[in-house]
Amino acid sequence: MPSSTSFNHETVSLDGEHFSDCEFRDCRLTFAGGEAPVFRNCKIVDCEWKFEGAAEQTLAHLKAVWNAGGKAPVQALIKEITGGGR
Repeated sequence: MPSSTSFNHETVSLDGEHFSDCEFRDCRLTFAGGEAPVFRNCKIVDCEWKFEGAAEQTLAHLKAVWNAGGKAPVQALIKEITGGGR
């Protein structure tokens, strides 16, 4: 579990990681669909998000649902993720 670490211009794999009081600046953050990462009191500045494997496939599925006329369920999911439904 990285703690109080500064990541700068690095590629950081997020799957299954727990980060506490870390800063990510100008990094590539990759997620492949494993265990969700945990961020506690972290700062993320100008980073690129890269989704691979199962995570990439899930996003492709949501895009296909959206394009097939399923905007409402995708929007409901986004609302749930952002806390807009509470």
